[in-house]
Order: sequence, then C-alpha cells, then structure tokens
Amino acid sequence: MTMAGSVRLLLIAGTTAGLLVGGSVGWAADSVTGEVVDLACYLPHGSKGASHRKCADTCAKKGMPLGLLTDDNQLYLVLEDHENPKAYAQVKEKAAEKITIEGEKVTRDGMNAIVAEAVK
Repeated sequence: MTMAGSVRLLLIAGTTAGLLVGGSVGWAADSVTGEVVDLACYLPHGSKGASHRKCADTCAKKGMPLGLLTDDNQLYLVLEDHENPKAYAQVKEKAAEKITIEGEKVTRDGMNAIVAEAVK
C-alpha cells in the first residue's frame, strides 16, 4: 500500500469511528434570521410587522403555528425541539420581532422548517 493510500485509509477509519462514537464530526447548527410571524394571519392576509404585534402575540399564546420570515421572503415553519422546549417558548415571546433561530433546517415536500434549539 502506498503512503497516500495509508493516509486515506486512516482518514476514513477516523471519520467512521468519530461518527460511531460521537455522531458529530464537524456538525454545526444552522441558523435563520427573520421576523416571527403567526402563520394564521400571515399566510391568508400577509399580516406582519410592528402594527400586527398585538394580534401575533395573541395567536402565539393560543398555540397557533409560528413562522420565521427572512428578509428575502423565505418562510420557515418554526418547530419545537422535543428535548429543548425552552427555545420554542422564547420564540413565542418574540412575535413580530426580528430574531435568529439556531437549529436543524429541514425541508419536506416543499415545506421549509427549522427546529428551534436556541434563540438569539
């Protein structure tokens, strides 16, 4: 086996071992910044911004689904992390505010979402 082949084999073995033991070789959370919108008002009516804050707070407290609307009009459904519900609770307190959510971005069947693991 050549020296280059040996090095490649060691890199593959080390990466595989890291995945098996820790499961996190170089993994970092995604982040999305935008305005917290209540989807019950935003989707049918386009309601957002400071003028909609009171209604958005009410909808969030009722348990209506929340989204994060980016500056380039990308909409993410905000999902609660089952192991860290505090982050989603923080999102609910920020209706109509611009925040950054850190967590896993997911897309399924055309819908974008982010699992709220931390809020900044």
